[in-house]
Amino acid sequence: MIGACQSTFQLLDEVIFSIPLDIIREGWSFDVRWYAMAYIAGLLLGWRYVVALARRPRLWVPKGAKPKGSPFTVEDVDDLLLWATIGVIGGGRLGYVLFYQTDAIWERPLWVITGITEGGMAFHGGLIGVAIALFFTARARKLDLWQIADAAAVVAPIGLFFGRMANFINGELWGRVSDVPWAMRFANDPLCALRHPSQLYQAALEGVLIFVVVNIATWQFRSLARPGLNTGLFLFIYGVSRALMETVREPDSHMPEALRGYITMGMLLSLPMIIAGGWLIHRALKNDPAPAPTKAADA
Repeated sequence: MIGACQSTFQLLDEVIFSIPLDIIREGWSFDVRWYAMAYIAGLLLGWRYVVALARRPRLWVPKGAKPKGSPFTVEDVDDLLLWATIGVIGGGRLGYVLFYQTDAIWERPLWVITGITEGGMAFHGGLIGVAIALFFTARARKLDLWQIADAAAVVAPIGLFFGRMANFINGELWGRVSDVPWAMRFANDPLCALRHPSQLYQAALEGVLIFVVVNIATWQFRSLARPGLNTGLFLFIYGVSRALMETVREPDSHMPEALRGYITMGMLLSLPMIIAGGWLIHRALKNDPAPAPTKAADA
């Protein structure tokens, strides 16, 4: 809802529409929120894009090589969608609690689950959840882990873009106080201060920039023929972008006093991504391209 602060522009209500549930209990309703729609749009668009990649065997071999098939079938992608959805939601919620609300585990354990309706998701937790989903899907369906992770890296920025735009619409996760010409006031800010619209910065870097780079690598340079390369590009660019954005985002209030103002939780969590991403890029470029996949491309 719009708060008391007079924002730079009229923010949309975080609830898109409500479905009355009076038949269950008087006064109950199911609220459809922008953040939920961002997750749904990211997952569905990502699912269809990965299906499209699976149906293009030529992308999985170096230029000039003859494709024999795809590394996974449409049925494999459908199965992955289910587990990725569970991973991103479960991991995102648990990551938020572990990284940012640790005390809640002991003080109000039921809120860890029930409080999800109030918001509170962490990208790094969702990333871990999706990584676990990728690992077990690859193992269960006998897929190459890096190849399916590389396909996921192509589409992940779509969800990130929608998620950051939902943060902006909701007037949450705003930036630090600033006097730049495009600084904004956010309706839910108790200080009602002019701030960096850091949600838009992150949508541009984590969403648009990564999408463009990874997709150029995929379609122009056949990066899918080098397992781990797309995953490395995604992790490295996201880690660097997030670390930079933490300098303009409102800092974490729960960090130790000695570290506050110098380092944030987002920076700490992004460092392993930068290291892992750099290692994967080096590994993928050093090794020979993968042999041609053999699964049916149009299964």
